[in-house]
Amino acid sequence: MLFVLDGTGPAGIDTRIRALHAAARGLALSGFLHDVPVLAAPLVDLLRDGPSAPVWRPVDAPDRRVSWSGPRHP
Repeated sequence: MLFVLDGTGPAGIDTRIRALHAAARGLALSGFLHDVPVLAAPLVDLLRDGPSAPVWRPVDAPDRRVSWSGPRHP
């Protein structure tokens, strides 16, 4: 599941991703996040680097940057 974030600056993007992280805690407990990757990226990064670039932040590890098609876990 991919979330594209727009309409705010870097601090707002970080806040939104942290909010997704907090909301996803229940999903992590259910095993959903293991089966379905949930990633978020700022629209500005997608436009600049492209959707295949490592601009996506997993909601279960919001400090990481990954490619949407790459491995989810190191």
